[in-house]
Amino acid sequence: QVQLVESGGGLVQPGGSLRLSCAASGSIFRLHSMAWYRQGPGKQREFVASIISGGTRNYADSVKGRFTISRDNAKNTVYLQMTSLKPEDTAVYYCNAVLTSGSGPGNYWGQGTQVTVSS
Repeated sequence: QVQLVESGGGLVQPGGSLRLSCAASGSIFRLHSMAWYRQGPGKQREFVASIISGGTRNYADSVKGRFTISRDNAKNTVYLQMTSLKPEDTAVYYCNAVLTSGSGPGNYWGQGTQVTVSS
């Protein structure tokens, strides 16, 4: 059974920083890509950033230059370093992984972690 567990959310003032973590566990043979999505109040879930097994990173335009995605392959963990946070970054942040496990290929989601940017 593959699980994604996020941590690191919380309340931060505008201009502040947070780092989110997402650890994948289970009988994982290969992690193809990991990504972060978010869903703000009254909004649809949207893409934030992704990193594939070769290291290529992609970002939503709204977070370019402020957020950095990174990955520790040995720990099957992805991080999202968020800086210069704005109130509009307030959302539940979800980790996503595309991987191959003992059950075959699959697309998995974490439970989400709340990020609130407010003074």
